[in-house]
Amino acid sequence: MFGIPGKSPVTITPAAVTHIARLMEKDGKKGLRIGVKKGGCAGMEYTMDYADEIDPNDEVVEQDGARVMIAPMAQMFLFGTEIDYETSLLESGFKFRNPNVADACGCGESIKFKDVEELAAERASKDAS
Repeated sequence: MFGIPGKSPVTITPAAVTHIARLMEKDGKKGLRIGVKKGGCAGMEYTMDYADEIDPNDEVVEQDGARVMIAPMAQMFLFGTEIDYETSLLESGFKFRNPNVADACGCGESIKFKDVEELAAERASKDAS
């Protein structure tokens, strides 16, 4: 929907691919659906849920056996995001490196996106070059 032809809307690191494929296989799901919702101290939060079906309006990214579906409302906000899976001594989980984030809260659980007009202008300038 908001993509550039021939370019994936999000990239998935090998660590995330491995983890997503393992979750899909273990639970027999079609993939993981990623979205955003209002909430948290900065105003928005990422969502990630198992998907039993692929919605025709989802943007689907498939890589090496892993499938991620981007919910329609989130497509513009997630374009250009790298999805990673990190493991440390204290925690493990998916990490989103998103160029569309203007600010994030201290806990890292909620984000504030750039204004829609600013995002659209950035996309237009990238498309023109």
